[in-house]
Amino acid sequence: MTLTEIPLTRLDGTVERFADYADKVVLVVNVASRCGLAPQYEQLEELQRTYGERGFTVLGFPSNQFAQELKSSDDIAEYCSTTWGVTFPMMEKTKVNGGKKHPLYVELHRAKDSSGLAGPVVWNFEKFLVLPSGEVHRFRPTTKPDDPAIIDLIEANLPN
Repeated sequence: MTLTEIPLTRLDGTVERFADYADKVVLVVNVASRCGLAPQYEQLEELQRTYGERGFTVLGFPSNQFAQELKSSDDIAEYCSTTWGVTFPMMEKTKVNGGKKHPLYVELHRAKDSSGLAGPVVWNFEKFLVLPSGEVHRFRPTTKPDDPAIIDLIEANLPN
């Protein structure tokens, strides 16, 4: 399956495909409300507000793989909205590792980080920057969303 064929379901149940974002620079992030890295939501939202109208989006994928996400979609949506003012698309709770991982993460596991390592997601807030060309850049959880390496790639690949 290619990235563009992969189905996505938002927290509200709306079904779309990754192809709906094919013309954008997309930052895919597995998020968790109770993670110590949750303050990264603020930087993710800032990226969305700064670049969203120019062909960029963050896609948040709540995951409880590391036992730090809220139980229901409604609770996740409320937390993201009221605590961080999230406006970027949030998908349904997603498995990012293991035999039942989401098809998107099957593909993203192939992407290598700056050290040349691919494979499973190591923790919450791992970031995958997908360019309109389909090229994927991987950033580990402690790399902040406003890291110059991420910003430079976003700005160099914006379609607008």
